[in-house]
Amino acid sequence: MRPFDLNGLTTYDLASRPSKVAIGDLGRPASPRTPIGDWLDTLPKQLAANELRKLRDHIVRAHRDRRGVSVALGGHVIKTGCAPYLIDLIERGVVTSVSMNGSAAIHDFELALAGKTSEDVGAQLHSGRFGMARETAEAFAWAANAGREIGLGAALGDHIANLNCPHADISLVAACRRAGIPCTVHVALGTDIVHMHPQVSGAALGEASMTDFRILCTVVSQLAHGIWWNIGSAVVMPEVFLKVVAVVRNFGHDLDGLVTANFDKESKYRTGMNVLRRPGSEGIEVIGHHELLIPLFHAALLQQLAVAEPLAVSRLARSA
Repeated sequence: MRPFDLNGLTTYDLASRPSKVAIGDLGRPASPRTPIGDWLDTLPKQLAANELRKLRDHIVRAHRDRRGVSVALGGHVIKTGCAPYLIDLIERGVVTSVSMNGSAAIHDFELALAGKTSEDVGAQLHSGRFGMARETAEAFAWAANAGREIGLGAALGDHIANLNCPHADISLVAACRRAGIPCTVHVALGTDIVHMHPQVSGAALGEASMTDFRILCTVVSQLAHGIWWNIGSAVVMPEVFLKVVAVVRNFGHDLDGLVTANFDKESKYRTGMNVLRRPGSEGIEVIGHHELLIPLFHAALLQQLAVAEPLAVSRLARSA
C-alpha cells in the first residue's frame, strides 16, 4: 500500500477553533504574602481546581441561606488529624450534622481519652493483642446501651463528657454534642475492634445505630438546596446515604438543589454512584490526600466566608 496523499487537506484559522484552555484559565503563581484563602483563586481554572472552588462557593451559599451542610466520614479522616478543621466549621455554624462509620467513632474516642489511636496491627495481630484495648470496648458497650433511644453518636458524646476525657476538645463526636447538632454513627457488625469484646451487645449496638439511621433520615429530609459532603468513606457511608435518600424520597420530601461532594484519596464506584450521580442535583469530586486537601480547603472556605458575611450584613441593612 502507498502512503496516503495529504495534499488538499481542509484547514481553518486557529483563532476560529473552539478550545478548552485559554490564557485566562492558566494558574497565577502566588506571592509569599498571598493569604492562604486567596491562594485557591490563583489555581488554574481547570478540572479539580474548578470543582474545589465550586464546592467552596456552594458551602458559603448554603451557610448564608441557612441550608444544611452534612458531613459524612470514614476513619482515615480522623487518623490523618483532620477532625480539628471540621470541629472549627461546627463551632462556626457551617457544618450542621456529622455522620461516620464505626471506625471513625473509635479513633475519635481514643484520641479524646488517651491522646492517641491507630495501633500497629502487624505488631499486635500475631500475639493476639490487636483490638484488645479495654477502655474502648467499655465505652462502646456503655454507649450502645445508652444510645437505644438517643442514638449511638449522642450517647458516645455524653460518655466522653461524663469521663471528663482530657482531650475532648479534639473530639468530633463531643463537638457535635456541645453544639447540639446530630452526630450519627453507622456500624457494620463485625468490622470494628469493639465487636470482639463480650460486653459489647450486638443487639444494643444495632438498635442504637438504627436509631442513628432514623435520625439521619430526618437530617437528610431537610437538605433541599443543602450539601452532603462525603469525606473518606468508600463503602459504609455511601451505602447508608443511598438508603436514607430512598426513605425521604418515599415520604415525598423535596431534595431539589441538593449538592453532593466527595473528598477521597481515589475515586470509587459507590461514591461515584451513591453520592455523586444518583441522589442530588449536582455532584462534585476532588481527589487528594486528606491531610493536605482538608486543611487547604478549610482555609479557602474561611476566607470566602469572611468576604460573604459583610456582604450579607450589607444586604440586610439595605432591606431594612
